[in-house]
Amino acid sequence: MAKQGVKPPSNRRPGAPGRPAAPAKPPVAATVAAEPKVKKPPFNPVRFWREVQQEARKITWTSWRETWITSVLVFIMVAITGVFFLAVDQALGFGMQYLLKLAQS
Repeated sequence: MAKQGVKPPSNRRPGAPGRPAAPAKPPVAATVAAEPKVKKPPFNPVRFWREVQQEARKITWTSWRETWITSVLVFIMVAITGVFFLAVDQALGFGMQYLLKLAQS
C-alpha cells in the first residue's frame, strides 16, 4: 500500500527542489536550419602574419637570470627526486632479498 501524499517515482530527472523543470529545448536541427549561413572570408596570409606579430609583442618574456634560476631549481628537484626513488628502490630490493632468503631456508 502506497503512503498518502508521496508521488510515485518518474523516469524524468528531478529539478532543484521547489523549482519547476526547465523548458524543453528545441531540436538542434531546427535551430541550425533557422540560422543564415555566413560566408567565411578567404585566408589572407599577410593579415595572419600581422596578427601573429601583434600577439607576439604582447608576450612578457622572462629575464635571463630568472630562466637560469628556474632551470637550476628544476635540476636540483630532479636530483632530489632521483635520490629518493633510488633509496626507496634499494630498500624494497633489500626487503625482497631478505624475504626470499627466509623462504629458501
